[in-house]
Amino acid sequence: MGNAIAQRMTVQVEGDFVVFLIGLRIGTVWKIHRWLPVFLAMRRMARELAADPEIGLLGQVAGTRVTVQYWRSFDHLEAYARSKAHAHWPAWVDFNQTNDGSRADVGIWHETYKVRAGEYEAFYRGVPPFGLGRVGQLMPVTGRRESARGRIEGSSGV
Repeated sequence: MGNAIAQRMTVQVEGDFVVFLIGLRIGTVWKIHRWLPVFLAMRRMARELAADPEIGLLGQVAGTRVTVQYWRSFDHLEAYARSKAHAHWPAWVDFNQTNDGSRADVGIWHETYKVRAGEYEAFYRGVPPFGLGRVGQLMPVTGRRESARGRIEGSSGV
């Protein structure tokens, strides 16, 4: 089973947190000069965030269409996005200047969710730690945590 979680587990994250979804859409594959710089900038940002926990990123899961990030707070996320000392700001400015007239060639989307402490639930079994399970404290599914309803209604007092 490798590093898969054998028993039924859930997760607890201390305090409020933010879930940030971000994706890149390539509309015109052959216009590599439009989308490759955006793709490479997103990779640079991911490496920068992983290397410095003080920025506020708790963890991330990157896929081919979407990256899911877990942040300590919206303030941390916003501070990173607006910081001229980090990779996001110059990449954002460049994207807007370079692609202003070609939005069909490459696009970026994101969604931000503020999650209050205890207002979430999660379940893991037979998989390696994933998502919140990689950034929070894993714990056995017992007692009131036996069901999704029990986990979401009782997670603030775990």
